[in-house]
Amino acid sequence: MTNDYPPVPDPVPSDSRGWAAAAHLGTFLVGFIAPLVIWLIKRDEDPFVEYHAREALNFQFSLMIYMLVSFLAIFIIIGLLLVPIVAIFAFVVIIVAGVKAAGGEFYRYPLSIRFISGP
Repeated sequence: MTNDYPPVPDPVPSDSRGWAAAAHLGTFLVGFIAPLVIWLIKRDEDPFVEYHAREALNFQFSLMIYMLVSFLAIFIIIGLLLVPIVAIFAFVVIIVAGVKAAGGEFYRYPLSIRFISGP
């Protein structure tokens, strides 16, 4: 697997880490809108923030698909188990992503479909 992380200063500036963490953790408040707005504003200014906002946005789109499939699967009973599993999984990985971003590290969501690719 190739390393497609953008070059960033070491250490990552605190404002970049804050924006990147907000892209992940803001999804708890406004869903995909938080990473979308941050990505649109910061994508040409800060490669660290652009990467994290893109990752968060891709995961939110993937999560919408996974939850839709899980809700539809309720009709065949398995969805009763899938919905809480997907919700707990999403909660955990979003928290991990926010902590990694706040620490100046890169994070790639597991099971995320790459709808928006990097530069």
